[in-house]
Amino acid sequence: MKKYSPKGAGAVFTFGVKGGYEAGVKLVGKVELLSHLANVGDTRSLIIHPSSTTHRQLTEDQQKAAGAGPDVVRLSVGIEDPADIIADLDQALGA
Repeated sequence: MKKYSPKGAGAVFTFGVKGGYEAGVKLVGKVELLSHLANVGDTRSLIIHPSSTTHRQLTEDQQKAAGAGPDVVRLSVGIEDPADIIADLDQALGA
């Protein structure tokens, strides 16, 4: 861990969006600052909707068991200004 993240682990968190699958897909499509990528630990802030990408081959029950249900969105926070990240999520959620 120290070799790749000498200052500690980054911030990755998961949250659900009201509206399920369609809302998750829409959110990821509306962000402007965040990058739609599956990797973590990048310097850029990343966002992904696992149900429509990395976990799409699984059934809905399997996705839920894996913590990647239809409403789930994952965010890996990078080095951008926190206010800019929040503003991007706010505008995408309001779209």
